[in-house]
Formats: sequence, structure tokens, C-alpha cells
Amino acid sequence: MQGIELSEQYYLSYGVKMIEDNFPEFKNRIATGLVGDGSECYGFDDDISQDHDWGPGFCLWLNKDDYKAIGQQLELEYEKLPKTFKGYNRLLSKWGSGRVGVHETGEFYRKFTGYSDVPDTLEKWLNLPEEFLSKCTNGKLFFDPLGEFTKIRNKLINFYPEDVRLVKIAAKCMTCAQSGQYNFMRSVRRKQYFSALYAQTQFCSDIISMVFLLNKHYAPFYKWKHQAVASLPILGMFLFENINVIIAAGDYKKKESVIESICVEVIGELHNQGLSNLASDFLLDHGPVVHSKICDINLKQRDVWLG
Repeated sequence: MQGIELSEQYYLSYGVKMIEDNFPEFKNRIATGLVGDGSECYGFDDDISQDHDWGPGFCLWLNKDDYKAIGQQLELEYEKLPKTFKGYNRLLSKWGSGRVGVHETGEFYRKFTGYSDVPDTLEKWLNLPEEFLSKCTNGKLFFDPLGEFTKIRNKLINFYPEDVRLVKIAAKCMTCAQSGQYNFMRSVRRKQYFSALYAQTQFCSDIISMVFLLNKHYAPFYKWKHQAVASLPILGMFLFENINVIIAAGDYKKKESVIESICVEVIGELHNQGLSNLASDFLLDHGPVVHSKICDINLKQRDVWLG
């Protein structure tokens, strides 16, 4: 059983009754679900995941007033719930506290973004790492009667403001071209194999981030990026499969060919989205064109490399 299914069944088996018995006047004010850190919040957990910070548990979110009123007591009742469920135990590591249990809604979001609501300026949006935005918009809500948690969640899921997305896409054009189309084979020809491997890895990471941006979806933590990209509708499975080819290929020319084919497809999508009209097959040439479409004066003045 995967963690998110286990979490929901645990909530339905024990959480609902705990809330109804102890906090009946708040039962239609408490949001519940599993969102945040951990592979189970993405559905990527497996047998290996179960060795730490995995197991029966769920999150409860309260608004500020309700948290002041019952937050501490709710946490005490939550901690009384059975520690074993369907044969699974929750093994807590030194760094795993706070993943489940009771949270004040604004503080939950602040933990990941630094803000109790959606950022209110483009600069604030620009400085938020995608992986943190991914963490607070993943998982599943089981129940949110007030809708306060969902309201913030949905505004974040709506993705970066378009100017911020353009800044990031333009910068990825530059870095993908630099690592994959330029430095990779130059390093091979110089027999600088560490540099070649680094350039290959940097290209794969950045081109995945690019495809997430093209899909208006936040890229997760690096160890889940490749797995996650497969589910994206725009170039997702294509990129997943071709990165596997790059990694497996023993011939550098083959790697180079696949890198170029990936860039051609990404450039095609830039055309589809009206972000570039250049015919060039070198991603670097497209970066300034994408950047030129930014409307905000301050963002437009940024160096195109600084995404």
C-alpha cells in the first residue's frame, strides 16, 4: 500500500471519530489530508521509503483562531491514535517531525514559501524555489469544509505569474544550451570526463525543469524530477524516455544526438506557446527572445541568465 492511501484510510478509520468525539463543534472547520515532505506525498514511495518518516499519519489544518482555541488539545488527541495500522508503523527519523499532525494553515504555507498566503510581488515569486512550491501543492486533501487551506493551495497551483515563468524559461534556454549543446561535447573532446558527466547531468536537470515550466507545473526535489516528468502532458514521456537513453548510452555521439533531438522538441514547444519564432536549433538563441516578452520593467532588465 502506498503512503497516501494508507494515510487516508487511517484518517477515515481513526481521525474522523477522534474529531467528532472530542471536537464536535469544530468538525466542519478542520481540514485534513497529506501534503508536504516525503515521497508518499507524490505517490513515489516504495518499499525502500518505509525505513523512515513513512507510515500511518495525516495532517490537520486549522485557521489562526481555531488553532489558538484547540490546536494544542487537538495535537494531544492526535498523538493518542494507534501507532500501528494495517501492519505498518510510522518510523520517525531525527529530521522527520512535523510532517504530519496539527498545523495552523498560514504557518504551514510559511514553512515552505516564507509567506502565510500567496506572494504579493513578482520578486517574491521569482525567489521561491520550485521544489518548495511543489511540496506545498502536492499530496491530497481528504476534507476541507471551510475551504481556507484549498483557497491558498489553488492560487499556488495556478502557477507563477507569466512574467516570472518567462524569466525562468529564458534562463533555462541559456543553461540547457550551455551544458548540453555546448560544453558536453567540448569536454568529451578534451577528455575532461568529469566535466562531461557534470554537463550531462546539468542538462538533464535543467531540461526537466524547462518542461515543467512549459507545463506550468512545479518541479519537485531532484531525486523525483525524472520520475515526475513522465506524467506531464507536454513532452513529459518523451523527455523521460530520452533521458533514459542519454544515461544508458555508452557512446558520446549518441548522447549528443539525443540531446540535440530533445532541444529541437523543446524549441518546437516554444513556438507552439508563442514564446519564440526563431528557426535556430540552438536553445541559447531563444533565451533573449523569450526574455523580450516579459512585460514587467524590472524583470525585463534582469540578465537573461539569472532565472
